[in-house]
Amino acid sequence: MPYVNIKITREGATPEQKAELIRGVTDFLVKVLRKNPATTFVVTDEVEMEDWGVGGLPVAEYRKTLGKSS
Repeated sequence: MPYVNIKITREGATPEQKAELIRGVTDFLVKVLRKNPATTFVVTDEVEMEDWGVGGLPVAEYRKTLGKSS
């Protein structure tokens, strides 16, 4: 009974995009691990940007550093 938790920043993922993630992850588990889709759970959690950090920085600041390096 696989359980997959997808965490994304809250930036407007549409219900259709979330459904595609759920479908894709479920299909992947069926293909690779032969898991039953009826007992595969996929949950998406949206996290506020100020609650997410990368490389020691809040994600918004981290993204600014990426823009400066290009």
